[in-house]
Amino acid sequence: MSLSRRRIRESAFIIIFERSFGNYELDELFEIAKESEIIPINDEVVKIVKGVYEHIDELDDIISQFSQKRSLERIPKVNLSLLRLAIYEAKYSENVPVNVAISEAVAIAEKYAFESDAKFINGALGSFSRSKDEMLNA
Repeated sequence: MSLSRRRIRESAFIIIFERSFGNYELDELFEIAKESEIIPINDEVVKIVKGVYEHIDELDDIISQFSQKRSLERIPKVNLSLLRLAIYEAKYSENVPVNVAISEAVAIAEKYAFESDAKFINGALGSFSRSKDEMLNA
């Protein structure tokens, strides 16, 4: 199944978000999504979601660094899911520049969250991006 990069990200986000409500097996969530035919799933969606969960502790540590005013427990699940997705892509997807990961996360937030959430995501990811640039230029 051929999906646009945006649709791949959106499907991955929905699965990541859904998993935040319980410790469901990823394969079970993929199967439910396929059966419902509402959330398109392909190999790239599976790869991204599994990658996020393989690196979840590291991603959450990074989010904690750039969300100093809110602990992870206080970040809405929509925002946390998007932050995890964007930081994963920025760090581990060679063909996804940081600015693309940020703009895609903000675009999805604008669809699924409040305006203030999109601003929070943009700010946290912007701080992450600047920090990443500083590390590379040090």
